[in-house]
Amino acid sequence: MRKPLASLLLAILPLAGLVAGEVAGHFVSIPGGRFVSALDYPDARNGVRISAYALMRRPVTNAEFLAFVKRHPQWRRDRIPAAFAESRYLSHWTGPDTLGPDAQPDQPVVWVSWFAAKAYCKSLGARLPTWLEWEYAAAADETRRDARRDPAWRERILRWYARPSSHHLPRVGLQAPNVYGVQDLHGLVWEWTEDASSLLVDVDNRTQGDPDKGKFCGAGALAMKDRNNYAVLMRVAMLSSMESRDATANMGFRCARDIP
Repeated sequence: MRKPLASLLLAILPLAGLVAGEVAGHFVSIPGGRFVSALDYPDARNGVRISAYALMRRPVTNAEFLAFVKRHPQWRRDRIPAAFAESRYLSHWTGPDTLGPDAQPDQPVVWVSWFAAKAYCKSLGARLPTWLEWEYAAAADETRRDARRDPAWRERILRWYARPSSHHLPRVGLQAPNVYGVQDLHGLVWEWTEDASSLLVDVDNRTQGDPDKGKFCGAGALAMKDRNNYAVLMRVAMLSSMESRDATANMGFRCARDIP
């Protein structure tokens, strides 16, 4: 299902806002600035201006998503339309509204579709971050707004990829905050972005709507401005390989908000 249609369908399922105090993953302000993406898009080779925005300090947890599901039962795994989520959606929970031993409250929620992540953010008056917003925040380390040229920083991120995926996910918030105060952008879970499905599509295919994603990963590799940034390519390839209703054991999300 294409995402323009998703927006229409989501409008059919009304969502009431959650009380702000119930959101444990508080938002932090990210100052705007000029940013050169690792992806070499023709219209952004000299960088783009990122407007100031707010981003959740940590990924959304099982406990937070459970509260959302209880308020909006149409997003329970036994009620969600098949168009919005595959059969494995929230499959690690003991029940439709019960977490259980494989889904601890303070672990990041996974096995969620793009549709469900978008709906959660909308219920907070927020949205999913764009890829550029996510990449912009994720380029920072504890002291620098852009640490991407530091080989030691890159190596620290790449060690995550060597960790067996069968390990239980740690709880959120264990990593030191980056210079903006954001945690867990690397080394915990992959994260949905608003434009996840279009990241590796070249210009011609973006305009023509070509659904053949198999060739996009190769095109994306060739379109990397910095081909040494393997971690970014892996993340983008992962996002682009998924459909909006897909869910995996290591895909979570966090929300963003515009700053007037």
